[in-house]
Amino acid sequence: MFRFLFDRDTWQEVFDSFNKNKLRSILTMVGVWWGILLLIGLLGSARGLENSFNRLFGNFATNSVFIWGQTTSKPFKGFQEGRQVRLSLTDAKKVEENVEGIEFLVPRNQNQATVIRNFLSGTAQISGDYPLLDKVQKKKLINGRFLNQADIDEKKKVAVISEDTYKQLFEKDVNPIGEYIQINDINFKVIGMYEVGAINIGSSTEINIPFTTFQQIYNQGDKIGYMMITGKPEYDISQIEQDAKLLLKNLNNIHPDDKRGLASRNLGTDFARVTGFLTGMQFLTWFVGVATLIAGVFAIGNILLITVRERTKEIGVRRALGATPFEIKRQIVVEAVFLTLVAGLFGIISGGWILIGLDSAFGQGDEAVIVNASVSIAVVFVALTLLVILGTLIGLIPAFKATSIKPIEALREE
Repeated sequence: MFRFLFDRDTWQEVFDSFNKNKLRSILTMVGVWWGILLLIGLLGSARGLENSFNRLFGNFATNSVFIWGQTTSKPFKGFQEGRQVRLSLTDAKKVEENVEGIEFLVPRNQNQATVIRNFLSGTAQISGDYPLLDKVQKKKLINGRFLNQADIDEKKKVAVISEDTYKQLFEKDVNPIGEYIQINDINFKVIGMYEVGAINIGSSTEINIPFTTFQQIYNQGDKIGYMMITGKPEYDISQIEQDAKLLLKNLNNIHPDDKRGLASRNLGTDFARVTGFLTGMQFLTWFVGVATLIAGVFAIGNILLITVRERTKEIGVRRALGATPFEIKRQIVVEAVFLTLVAGLFGIISGGWILIGLDSAFGQGDEAVIVNASVSIAVVFVALTLLVILGTLIGLIPAFKATSIKPIEALREE
């Protein structure tokens, strides 16, 4: 069926037609080249932005919500407005037991303190944490380890420090593991150091100590600063947020309509907003790229119509010598697909070089804006398939035009 594709005469005619109108053919192919280049370049850039965003949120469980107490704005059950709400470990336990869909719940406490080591000092955010924090806000450890359950149970005076805290308290190239730092005149042994991500909840100069140790040295009792809730993948984090806040309002005698008594930040909503933007950007990219492709392919169709008109006498001779209408149509379609595919392949190669340039210019380092800008093989295959289909369809227009000419009329054409 496709034996004609390997026929030398078929391709000789294609190249002869191209050589007769080189400039016109090349200018026409530019439209298809530009459409594919746009498609590859924009899709790759969108993927690079998505990779950058995923790297920023990579340390977090994105289906998470943070809830903390504020000041009430309505009186309720004998309590006046303006009451300070402070959540507790009991509240956290009740939420974990009664709200459906929670995978992890991490209570946290934080305080600012001056930290001293030898003759160096700095200000850091002291965070009282459980080992579970490392599951919902993964720490990228450089040295040592994170907190474990033994640290909690024994109320150990150990600390895990951020890289920025290390720079304040240690000379360059000094290994901090096993060294001691002073927090509120209490010595803490450094057991780990981690790199702060691009997105960090809290200060970049942070020190994590066991939650029980924090409660003891700051005399916090049962009180917590805030709780971080991570929902199971199949549950809606917004619904978990509403259920948790409703329960916390009941536990803390806050009016159901009080919007200030409890505050929250839904990381899942933030994540969904950005992913929605990226999805919209990819849809727009496909729309612009395909529309440009169609415009370029139509230009090829128009050129082939002109070519058919110029070759009217030639077509008449071929018809008189016994060429069937199908053979004439086939030749015109092959020319259309050839021009379209060649332009498309150059577009794919050009788009690939552009993505390499973008990655080199904007994809290097920790603050890269576009990370690994690329398109999948599947996208390239779809683009090529689309080119073949469009080239075939647009080639049928001049093909039918060519076969509509009667041989005797074509031979009379000057």
